[in-house]
Amino acid sequence: MRLKGKLIKWNADKAFGFITPNGGGDAIFIHKTALKNRNRTPKINDVITFSVIQDNQGRYCADQATFSGEKSPKKQTKGINTFSIYLSLIFITLVTTAHLLDYLPKKILLVYLGLSIITFIAYAFDKSKAQRGEWRTQESTLHLLALLGGWPGAALAQQLLRHKSKKKEFRLTFWFTVVINIAALGWLMTAQGKPFLSFFS
Repeated sequence: MRLKGKLIKWNADKAFGFITPNGGGDAIFIHKTALKNRNRTPKINDVITFSVIQDNQGRYCADQATFSGEKSPKKQTKGINTFSIYLSLIFITLVTTAHLLDYLPKKILLVYLGLSIITFIAYAFDKSKAQRGEWRTQESTLHLLALLGGWPGAALAQQLLRHKSKKKEFRLTFWFTVVINIAALGWLMTAQGKPFLSFFS
């Protein structure tokens, strides 16, 4: 979803400013690099159409911005990453099978299922907030949910909802949490880790 607003401030020296979205809401930061037409110098009261993203510091800013009357950039449609979907489903199937064969206690399975559902919902709410230009869920919160066992739900949400599926830094951290979580589960199933499974019995 794209928003439209009016440029209320512009610093020509530093090439950034702020847009007030139509319909109200907090002013959105915009840097000149977010503009499709960088040859045109923005002016106060310019009407701009834009998308909202988060930068590396978690701040909300405009992206894919166009001046009023200009054509909007064509969206690059990418196919769904079936690897993430299959990996999530296969993992949940393996955890379920391990429980049925008495290798894992029922609480472990419930933790994965419960956190996956919670994480999927968290992604859905975050995308809804992004589309409305509202305050977003912190990326650290999404990563923590994934690390604790909600990563199958996160992987499904990224592909099915097309949310957080393109930002490289976020994706790298996400897959790091997946590796840590799977490694921890694998260790719990070893002779050294089995005593700790009693906490979930």
